[in-house]
Amino acid sequence: MTAYAIAHLRHVEWGPDIVTYIQEITDTLDAHGGRFLVHGDNPVVMEGPFPGHLVVIEFPSMDHARAWYQSDAYQAILPLRTQNADGATVLVQGVAPGYRASELLAKH
Repeated sequence: MTAYAIAHLRHVEWGPDIVTYIQEITDTLDAHGGRFLVHGDNPVVMEGPFPGHLVVIEFPSMDHARAWYQSDAYQAILPLRTQNADGATVLVQGVAPGYRASELLAKH
């Protein structure tokens, strides 16, 4: 089932390190079937404060997402971002076609 890497980045320092990170990240995704779905710096905020940028990357599975994040190629460039931006990154499982929000209630 599809999985996603989601990052909420704030206080990005747009220097040479971030430029290098952006130039190289796509190559780290290719071997793991990853692709950008969202790479936005101007979200339309509908509720509450939302400073920063949102990034969503799709992978064929959670195994692919984890393998990408832990890969030597990504780990080599990761400090270029973490030393120049605040934020959080999570890996989340997608849902099956036809999923209904009420299905969550059965888990609680």
